[in-house]
Amino acid sequence: MAVAGKLSFVAIVVLIATISIPISADPDMLQDVCVADLNNVVKMNGFACLPSFTASDFFFAGLAKPGLTNNSLGSAVTPANVMQIPGLNTLGVSMARIDFAPGGLNPPHTHPRASEILFLLSGQLDVGFITTANVLVTMTIYEGQIFTFPKGLVHFQQNNGNVPAVAISGLNSQNPGVQVIAKSLFAATPPVSDNVLAMAFQIDTQEVDEIKSKLAA
Repeated sequence: MAVAGKLSFVAIVVLIATISIPISADPDMLQDVCVADLNNVVKMNGFACLPSFTASDFFFAGLAKPGLTNNSLGSAVTPANVMQIPGLNTLGVSMARIDFAPGGLNPPHTHPRASEILFLLSGQLDVGFITTANVLVTMTIYEGQIFTFPKGLVHFQQNNGNVPAVAISGLNSQNPGVQVIAKSLFAATPPVSDNVLAMAFQIDTQEVDEIKSKLAA
């Protein structure tokens, strides 16, 4: 077999092997259901299974209610993950509802364990994410439109309209996690050193303390 032919064969084998590997944010389930025992003290990648379950373990009505947006950010996120729906354990999916007052912001944050697809129910939003090359990918979306945020990348949404906005997000993890960038850095416990933050953001320690005091609540 010629060298070119061998390389083509190897490339095809590698491609088949790659696409044959299940791509999932969470491990695959090994049984029909594994309702999470949220009170089990055993630590594992996910939750231990309850010995029995009911339909209520797979039900959640929380996304039907608007979140309260009368806060400093003008937004509210209502999660629907394994902590609210124990039946999601091992299923690799979750959702969230995000409510925005006019001008409201879902601040820059990441989901370390999931990609996100956002469907705008009403209003309009400025949405965007930042790549690891520090490229901002952003646009304005309107009612009925969808935008996707890659796993682990910093992203945000802001209501740029004069009326409230509502969005529903789907995430490919039962527990996607969330790190709000400002709170992670300026409201960590124990606190990140003022000197570290001052040098990183090129501000003085007094400004660091002012930011920390605002985010402490």
